[in-house]
Amino acid sequence: MSNEWADVGAEADLKKSPLQEVRIGRAKIALTFHEGKWGAISGVCNHVGGPLGNGTLEGDYVTCPWHYWKFHYRTGEGEPGYEADKVPMHEVKVENGRVLVRAEASTKRHKTPHAPHPLGRPYERAPGPIRVVGISTTADTVGHPRYSTSDALLRDAVEAAKAAGCETQFIRLEDLKFRTCEGFFSKSFKACTWPCSITQMDEKDELTVVYDSLVHWGDVILIATPIRWGNPSSLYIKMVERMNCLNDTQNGKLIIQNKVAGFIITGGQDNIQAVAGQMLGFFAELGFLFPTLPYIAHSRGWSAEDMENNIAYVKTHEELHEGARDLARRAVEFAKVVLDHHETKDRIAVRGGRKGVAIDHEKDETPA
Repeated sequence: MSNEWADVGAEADLKKSPLQEVRIGRAKIALTFHEGKWGAISGVCNHVGGPLGNGTLEGDYVTCPWHYWKFHYRTGEGEPGYEADKVPMHEVKVENGRVLVRAEASTKRHKTPHAPHPLGRPYERAPGPIRVVGISTTADTVGHPRYSTSDALLRDAVEAAKAAGCETQFIRLEDLKFRTCEGFFSKSFKACTWPCSITQMDEKDELTVVYDSLVHWGDVILIATPIRWGNPSSLYIKMVERMNCLNDTQNGKLIIQNKVAGFIITGGQDNIQAVAGQMLGFFAELGFLFPTLPYIAHSRGWSAEDMENNIAYVKTHEELHEGARDLARRAVEFAKVVLDHHETKDRIAVRGGRKGVAIDHEKDETPA
């Protein structure tokens, strides 16, 4: 059977597309027609199994649609510099107007070892005090800073944690240069990897600072956002869109364990409950835990479009600042309880009812 030739279609029809996926039984083949020559290589990328036959043909190389790895359309070898990274190639011939592909590959798959990304290292909490990360999502004008109510309250919270003996970090998203999410999950849930696909491909992407603080360093994460048109800030949205990778849909591992999150929400507009609910729901889905009363918030309301008065109110009302400090204290105390009573270990989430569950419809079908 393995030496047999499989008829994959009419030559006249298959010539119309330079690259397409065909099947020999259950095997996926990336079939190409380029400069008058046929090629056939495995349709499964070496990286994380992307569908090469659904990619693009760029010169002599088939480019995977998931993460853009390239393989020669006839030999299966990787692009220049990565030739040893090979996918299997199959012989192709044309007889009586039909394209035939040999079922058995002529070469073997070879995966060149690649150094793992530093973010993918195993999580090991180093001994020491509770570590608190503050993340400010206020967008500001470079060179012309202004008073941000959410940023100011967050600084109070982080300083309170520091005064209580915690180690602290303060991250301003405004200071980081990072790409927006490019929809890898929309290609396939397996294309959204941990570490983030963008982070692995772009060494200049600075969201690594946030990833490292959430996954490896921090015990408590405090996130502050202003309300913009009834929603969290655009920088907050840009950040969380890049956090889908923390669900680790490739392996189903729980990356976030025994970590506590709290939130600060302020602005001249209302919709606090909706913004808080969105933030709580998202970070709960990632695996974060919440202290009693997990957020503080302040708004002048929809009818009071007077930001100058809103800023003056936040600056002068000590109760708001004490509320921020107490949020930090609640989160830190809860983190101590969590760390004392829960061991962090490799855990696999049961996939039933979770994101990215691949349903085998054939198995689900009941015989007639």
